[in-house]
Amino acid sequence: MIFLKTPEEVNVMRKANLIVRDTLLMVRDRIRPGVSTAEVDKWVKDYIESQGARPSCLGYGGFPASTCISIDDVVVHGIPSPKRYIEEGQIVGVDLCAYIDGYHGDSARTFMIGKVSEEKRKLVETAEAAFFEGIKGITSVSRLGDISGRIQNYVESHGYSVVRALTGHGIGREMHEDPAVPNYGVVGRGLRLHHGMTLAVEPMINLGRYEVYTEKDGWTVRTKDHSPSAHYENTVVIWDDGVEILTM
Repeated sequence: MIFLKTPEEVNVMRKANLIVRDTLLMVRDRIRPGVSTAEVDKWVKDYIESQGARPSCLGYGGFPASTCISIDDVVVHGIPSPKRYIEEGQIVGVDLCAYIDGYHGDSARTFMIGKVSEEKRKLVETAEAAFFEGIKGITSVSRLGDISGRIQNYVESHGYSVVRALTGHGIGREMHEDPAVPNYGVVGRGLRLHHGMTLAVEPMINLGRYEVYTEKDGWTVRTKDHSPSAHYENTVVIWDDGVEILTM
């Protein structure tokens, strides 16, 4: 079931989403070579809780941390560890959610650590650009495929692949709500969007092929060919006259 939000509900959601925004900005300013992924996770947990919110990911479906931290060929859901240290030249996806006053916010960024290869830099930049391409011109008369198809077309036109096994999603009182928001599709097709829909739009793109697999821990998703992957996500709301990004 899809839950449309009133302007008043969206106003409440802004609080959670701004906490998510500011948490990622804090991580951007502090992440560096030599820091463990567990330390980054502690930064996130401490900051979110200092704002009176709680990390939505912690304990969700048994997930053991506040943050998903995904390095290089890990697409999403990497589990932070005190034994995994961030290194120069890596790309590190940081995906986090916050819950406050009954609503969730969700966003992700892929950070480039120090001097990265040109192919990694272009991959990260394309993931971000694909998000903005996907929401360009979207209103309440658009179709879900307008977002999905534009993301796919943009990514593939630059020589990358879009992950098919994972999608974006609705968001609100639950961290994951209907509808699923794929990063592939056909422009002009699919569910019609409506005023008050809140979505987590999140291109996940690979340097190589789109196939992925999940490790034995039940969470960590890697590219099957072990090519690098980049992830960029924001929570948005659909209005009659356009899209508002709540996590920027």
